[in-house]
Amino acid sequence: MTTLPTPEDLAQLPLNFEGQVAEKHLDFLGHMNVMWYTHFFDRATWNWYNKFGFGHDYHQPPNGSFAVEQYTRYLAELRVGDEFKIYSRALVRNDKLFHFMHFMLRVRDERISAIHELLGIHINLTDRRSSPLPDHITAQWDALIAQHTALDWPPPISGVISLNKKP
Repeated sequence: MTTLPTPEDLAQLPLNFEGQVAEKHLDFLGHMNVMWYTHFFDRATWNWYNKFGFGHDYHQPPNGSFAVEQYTRYLAELRVGDEFKIYSRALVRNDKLFHFMHFMLRVRDERISAIHELLGIHINLTDRRSSPLPDHITAQWDALIAQHTALDWPPPISGVISLNKKP
C-alpha cells in the first residue's frame, strides 16, 4: 500500500485551486458529487497550465492538448461548507504525452479527499492528431518534473496510467 503525502508534503507543490463545497455540489447522499470533483480538478489543471505557459493563451490553433486517461481515488468525503485546496505534481512525459496528478486536501482536518491522476496528449488542432510538444513547453514540463522528482516523498501513482501505451 502506498503511503499518502502529508499536508507538509503537499505544501511543496504548486497550489492551483481553492474552493468550498456549496449546496449545489451535493448529490442525494449528502456529499460532493463526482462531477464536481472532475470540475474542480479541471479548474486546477487550467490554473496550473496558465502558470507555466501551457494555458489558455497557448491552446489556440494549431496548439492544443486533450485528456487521454484519468483515474480518481476518493479517500475522504467532502460535505457542504468544507473548504478544500488542490495541489499539483508533474510526473513524467515523452514527446507527446504528459502524466501528472492533483491532490485535493480537505482543509478542516488536512486529509486528502481525492487524488486525480491524468495523462494528457499534445494535439495539433488543425488536423486533430497528436503532435510533439514544442521545445519551449517541454522545457517547462521538464523543469517541473525535475523539481517534483527531487521531492523526498514518492507520488502515490495508481499504476493504471502509463506512457508506454500507444496514443
